[in-house]
Amino acid sequence: MLQLQYPKLWQFLSFAALAVVLTGTLVPSDWLWPDDSQSWLTISDKWLHGITFAVLALWFSGQYARSSYWRIVVGLLAFGLLIELCQRALSYRTAEVGDMLANTAGMTVGMLVALAGAGGWSLHFEKWLGRRIG
Repeated sequence: MLQLQYPKLWQFLSFAALAVVLTGTLVPSDWLWPDDSQSWLTISDKWLHGITFAVLALWFSGQYARSSYWRIVVGLLAFGLLIELCQRALSYRTAEVGDMLANTAGMTVGMLVALAGAGGWSLHFEKWLGRRIG
C-alpha cells in the first residue's frame, strides 16, 4: 500500500466497495431494476460488468504502487470468479463466461488508465484535502 495518511479508511472504503459490488451481483435483478426496464439489462449487462471492473481497478490503483499492480489484477480476476461461482449457486442468477470476459476487459482498461497516470490518485486526493482543511 502507498504511504497514505489514512490507510485504515482507504481499506474500509475498499472493502465496502467490494461488498456493494458483490451484493449487487447476487441480489435478484428486479430488486435493482423494475420489471419493465429489464429488456435493456440484457444488452447492457456486459457494459455494467466492464465499467464496474474498470472503476475497481482504478480505485485500487489509487492505493497501491505500480509494482503491486499485478496483485490488483490477480485480486480482481479472483473477485470476478467468486462472483460467477456465487451466481452459479443461485437459482435466479446465471454464471457466464461473457461476464468474466467483460470483467477482464474493464479491469484492463482501468489498469491502462492507471498506468497512463491515474494511479496513485489517492495520494493526490489526500494532499488536496489536507490543503483544503489545513
